Amino acid sequence: MNQPNNKKNIPGNQSPLGEDPQKKKSKFNIYWIYGIVFIAMISYNLFRSVNSAGLETDQQKFYQMLKQGDVEEIKTIRNKKIVRVFINKDSLNNKSSEYAKLLFDKLDPKKYETAKKLNEPQLFFSIIDDKTFSEQLGKFYEQNPSIRQVPDKPEDEGELFSQIISSLLPILLIGFLFFIMMRKVGPGGGGGGGGIFNIGKSKATLFEKGTKVNINFGDVAGLDEAKVEVMEIVDFLKNPKKYTALGGKIPKGALLVGPPGTGKTLLAKAVAGEAQVPFFSLSGSDFVEMFVGVGASRVRDLFKQAREKAPCIIFIDEIDAIGRARGKNVMMSNDERENTLNQLLVEMDGFGTDLGIIILAATNRPDVLDSALLRPGRFDRQITIDRPDLVGREAIFKVHLNPIKTSDNLDIHKLAEQTPGFAGADIANVCNEAALIAARKNKEAVDMSDFQDAIDRVIGGLEKKNKIISPEEKEIIAYHEAGHAICGWYLEHAYPLLKVTIVPRGTAALGYAQYTPKEQYLYNTDQLIDQICMTLGGRASEEIFFGKISTGASNDLQQITKIAYSMVTMYGMNEKVGNISFYDPAQENYFTKPYSEETGKMIDQEVRKLIDEAYVKTKKLLLDKKEDVEKLAKELLVKEVLFKSDVEGLIGKRPFEEKKILEVEETQQIPETSSHIDESIASNNQDTHDE
Repeated sequence: MNQPNNKKNIPGNQSPLGEDPQKKKSKFNIYWIYGIVFIAMISYNLFRSVNSAGLETDQQKFYQMLKQGDVEEIKTIRNKKIVRVFINKDSLNNKSSEYAKLLFDKLDPKKYETAKKLNEPQLFFSIIDDKTFSEQLGKFYEQNPSIRQVPDKPEDEGELFSQIISSLLPILLIGFLFFIMMRKVGPGGGGGGGGIFNIGKSKATLFEKGTKVNINFGDVAGLDEAKVEVMEIVDFLKNPKKYTALGGKIPKGALLVGPPGTGKTLLAKAVAGEAQVPFFSLSGSDFVEMFVGVGASRVRDLFKQAREKAPCIIFIDEIDAIGRARGKNVMMSNDERENTLNQLLVEMDGFGTDLGIIILAATNRPDVLDSALLRPGRFDRQITIDRPDLVGREAIFKVHLNPIKTSDNLDIHKLAEQTPGFAGADIANVCNEAALIAARKNKEAVDMSDFQDAIDRVIGGLEKKNKIISPEEKEIIAYHEAGHAICGWYLEHAYPLLKVTIVPRGTAALGYAQYTPKEQYLYNTDQLIDQICMTLGGRASEEIFFGKISTGASNDLQQITKIAYSMVTMYGMNEKVGNISFYDPAQENYFTKPYSEETGKMIDQEVRKLIDEAYVKTKKLLLDKKEDVEKLAKELLVKEVLFKSDVEGLIGKRPFEEKKILEVEETQQIPETSSHIDESIASNNQDTHDE
């Protein structure tokens, strides 16, 4: 007895269109006819090959053909009491042979030509039993010693039932495979559109009014401006007359642009949780398939479903998977991807475009998107989601600290100050790492020290106290880091020092100095030169105190080279090169440079001159503060970790007043990294990045 279905409409029991899979009726598909015809053809050929035994003759005519040399092979079928005769090729082509005469007596001449091509027994005749036939054949050969003897190959062919089974087995196997391909195997076992003939169907997940999403705008912190923009788009669909009454048009789409981890997908999930309209969610890679034409078909099916549910929202994550610019590189062009993009462009703003469908998309590569996709009428708005500022990071910390048991002395504002440049995902990782570290230490609550360790873990990697470092190498590392710290301490425009350590971390870092970058938009020449000098402090310190240099400054050299070339070629901060920028934001010129060889030579000379002057300035500063470098290095060898307060106790307060970070409402971007990590002196010369 069937049980009644009492399941409610929950997300797990809904199909992509929000319908109950059990209510769907199976429709007859024309492909079933193709399958039946295919199986029938295979069955005919198999049975034909098994049961075919040629034309029936008698034993006397068989002996006549033996005398003429027409017989190539004979095969005695014991259980059927028949002999099958194979005629040689010469006799098949000789119409005067007994075999040819027999064929012309019983067959049409056209069938004779067909019989010649078949690799089958051309004749058969009945016998009493195989022993009697063997004796008779032996006597025939004795009486006619000049005749070529044809060896007999007796065999059993089995009963009719076994023949049928052996013939039907491959047919049943083919039919079963065909049934599996035809069946719509969904995620839960029924009607999800996963069959081979439904490959062109959209893979979008539908969230309707009754669908519960656990994320809302309250879970999104630090993105106030972006939330306002997105909430307005949702309001367009809820109250369209409010905007159309004044002559305005509802926007077609909005593109969420920002670095990885800043909360683009989280914001889209919040829209799904807050919107009272159907919400389709899918990734750009869901359109891509190995079969030609599938991407465009899925785009058409997606918008067909959306029109049935309008007004609604479609969210495409990582749209750069299908939205890359067309035709820029012929060698790497992809017709299938371009066809998918063309279909998307038509659906978004073509002759048959319908109102009531708004498209949200997210990407961290807006520079590679096709210009036709970005124009007004398709993506009318581009919502920039950048790394959060101080106020935003503090709000994000509060959200992620809600489920964590924290101590009373935790200073969230200080944590926000120590994590400049961190995106929302980075802050979530820091909070999780701090909780794990506290649990490892069997603490009842997570305190400030756990968060300090977590920040170091995220920036520098896992601490490796067991790494074997010789005393000589450890001394070089200490003076190297002391050189960085002293330069940052006595240079006016350098970042304020937060912490310096010689404890190995990660795969290559044997020590690092952590600073607190100033959150600002603009940098002048003096500030950038001071940054270069501070970065060169480790290399200069090694040369001053040991008279030789090591491989530990390779990451430093990469940083200063990047800054120096940017000053000369991008920002126009060189008198000789002038106010010219060779920066290509689209990065189209991979193989050609937008300047002559003479200009390139001049750029290299000016960059080298800038770095050399900064190095001389750095060495002069460290020679003047040589005693302070030694104090700091010796203390590092003892304590291994020094904080700002420890440095103040050793060499006094920093001579320059540090400007406090203003708590402003505007979102600020940090163009430089938040800390400096030196590369391993004892290992290879790979880059070590802090973020």
